[in-house]
Amino acid sequence: MFQNKAAFISDYLQKFQSLHGKGVDEGSNRERYEALAGLVRDLIAQKWARTNKQYLDRGVKQVYYFSIEYLQGRILLTNLLNLEIMEICSEGLGELGINLEELTEQEPEAGLGSGGLGRLASCFLDSMASLHLPGHGCGIRYRYGMFKQKIVDGYQAELPDPWLKDGNVWEFRKPDKAVSVKFGGHIREEATESGRRYHHEGYEAILAVPYDMPVAGFRNNTVNTLRLWSAEIMPSEEDGPVSDSDYIKAMEYRRSVESISEILYPDDSRYEGRVLRLKQQYFMVSAGLQSIVRRFKKKNGSLSEFHEKNAIHINDTHPVVVVPELMRILLDEEGMSWDEAWQVTTNAVSYTNHTVMPEAFEKWPVDVFRDLMPRVFMIVNEINERWCRDLWSRYPGEWDRIHEMSIIADGFVHMAHLAVVGSHSVNGVAKIHTEILKKSVLRNFYEYWPSKFSNKTNGITHRRWLMKANPNLSDLITETIGQSWMNHATDLHKLSAYVDDPLVGEKLSMVKLCNKECLAEYVRKTTGKVLDPNSIFDCHVKRIHNYKRQVLNVMHIMDMANRLRDNPGLDIVPRTFFFAGKAAPAYYQAKRTIKLINTVAAMVDADPILKEKINVIFLENYRVSLAEIIVPAADVSEQISTASKEASGTGNMKFMMNGAVTIGTHDGANIEIRNEVGGENFVAFGLTADEVMDFHKRGGYNARAVYDANPRLKRVVDQLVDGRLPAGRDEFRELYDSFLTYNDEFFLLEDFGAYASAQEQIDLLYKDQPRWRKMCLENVAHSGQFSSDNTIWEYAVGIWQVKPAIF
Repeated sequence: MFQNKAAFISDYLQKFQSLHGKGVDEGSNRERYEALAGLVRDLIAQKWARTNKQYLDRGVKQVYYFSIEYLQGRILLTNLLNLEIMEICSEGLGELGINLEELTEQEPEAGLGSGGLGRLASCFLDSMASLHLPGHGCGIRYRYGMFKQKIVDGYQAELPDPWLKDGNVWEFRKPDKAVSVKFGGHIREEATESGRRYHHEGYEAILAVPYDMPVAGFRNNTVNTLRLWSAEIMPSEEDGPVSDSDYIKAMEYRRSVESISEILYPDDSRYEGRVLRLKQQYFMVSAGLQSIVRRFKKKNGSLSEFHEKNAIHINDTHPVVVVPELMRILLDEEGMSWDEAWQVTTNAVSYTNHTVMPEAFEKWPVDVFRDLMPRVFMIVNEINERWCRDLWSRYPGEWDRIHEMSIIADGFVHMAHLAVVGSHSVNGVAKIHTEILKKSVLRNFYEYWPSKFSNKTNGITHRRWLMKANPNLSDLITETIGQSWMNHATDLHKLSAYVDDPLVGEKLSMVKLCNKECLAEYVRKTTGKVLDPNSIFDCHVKRIHNYKRQVLNVMHIMDMANRLRDNPGLDIVPRTFFFAGKAAPAYYQAKRTIKLINTVAAMVDADPILKEKINVIFLENYRVSLAEIIVPAADVSEQISTASKEASGTGNMKFMMNGAVTIGTHDGANIEIRNEVGGENFVAFGLTADEVMDFHKRGGYNARAVYDANPRLKRVVDQLVDGRLPAGRDEFRELYDSFLTYNDEFFLLEDFGAYASAQEQIDLLYKDQPRWRKMCLENVAHSGQFSSDNTIWEYAVGIWQVKPAIF
């Protein structure tokens, strides 16, 4: 590693010339970025090789984290930060007339995730490396991200996201590590002296080629691996066709193969899309497990001790075929008995559940599952038969209970049930979420296996979301309490000693204003709109979904507009409402929500009275780099999901860590944030999870009665269809009907009054700036509890039983 600025400049110029064959003055910013990233990659590769050698030589237990998503964001600055070379690189580039920030803008964001699930996985990889834990990611190398979002006439339009078109500096292709994944065909059984053997015949073989990306720990020598699998045609298929029919078959095969690692979450509104999703899941799992087993066998003989050296973690239900696929490898390829293979599998595998939403509990039609993975289905069927026999012995005659707990039932394979049965640990991601799993969603399984369930509240990496995203606040924190918080995020609590210090409060306010000015400048450049940084920046940024209730926020804005029209002199602090997030392409109501937000924004812009106090902004194409601009600038964090519906949330933690005040429901990690920071520093409202679940269970909710009883609410709901909005009268008719005809499934009408009152409380608190600054500082001070370092340490000790490997 270069020791000083002069050494960096020399190495950088050499790298640029070797890559591009010309001087740096002749290069583009893209070429300059590639040279810097290439230089950093070389430094990381040295540590990476040493790390892998140490893991192999010491025979340490390693974690393999299987996730369908990884939402990393830009990597360059994170690596500069972790390697402690940010300052040297910035100053050295400056002497060459190159701006580091401009170079970082050249880096494409890897299209490997779409939201919280993928961002969480990336935070976890960062924390594992930073804590010296031997932990690696396994996923798919999608050639296209989910989509690039454009807003056209207020509507969402989806454009391709070819993030790999110029290559990926950070990846290392490993063709020598490729494996074959088999789909379809049939199973031929053979009786032998030692038992039955199973031969997979007539299958379609696909080559899985790994692309490895290094994950560098913070200020240490640990570099772990994110292994992403790309689907390619088998080498024998490249010889070329000999006839027209062969050519057509070859093209169909090529297209079938390429589709597997083409795009994250193919449209599952059609049969072909659903099959492709399952195909992606098995492709990732089979390739990953084959790789892990092969690596284990290099150092070890029998796989009977596989679970003692390998922890296989399933991030939600997408990778659950890990269970039968590991069984297949152990039974068919390693010759284990069923009981021995089952012991190894269940001791190796652990499972995190991320939802209580019924539609997110994956289940696959038996015929689709069987046709795509015939041998795996046989194993799942055997697992289910043995499981049901165990249930019968435990609950004789309780057919309903056994049916509810079956893995295969009603023509479907229930993946969450398979995950619970086939793992040694099941955890939720927030205390209330875990309690809902135990008491409701997976109640029967909890009663059968209470010791298998635990809670591991989600976390975020403070290195990305504070040190990188908010360097001014990071500097203020270090100036105030020292540097220990960088390695130990819980040391942020030391800031609580300064909540009554007016100088620290003033500096915090100046940092926030600076960040708001940066966001305002981004908005000016991208939309042409000029914002007031002195207004309250109220941010609601996350995936667009009915249960996340962006519509409730919009209804409050409409109500605020009504009050201003009735009383233009209303004494409220000017407020800028920010929305950002993508709607799934096939999710009609979510896309209609985006149209509503933009329609209300147009209504406000057209009214001189409203424009004085309200601004509504929808920022298109929400992504990690945009979040890194929005989050540090937020005054108010909107976390208003229907209670009991959000498993945890991590956006709430990011905003808290950056000094925003949360307005939130009694849901997910909101509850733990409020308990940590104190109710006086969190604005809570609305139904509790128990009240929501009681309505679902017992009924009794009457949305129309709520509508009739609240004139302000009735006025807003009527405006959706009475022509007051600058859109067609029927544009939002289905939303109107969802409230009054279909009884408001997510209780927006019920919570509207409490939400409006909570927003008035926000206004009053903000007017008292000394009080507001204390609230903001207390939020930062208590946010260290939600560092992913803490979460990962709990996983390491409580589930994986892995130890730091320090060298």
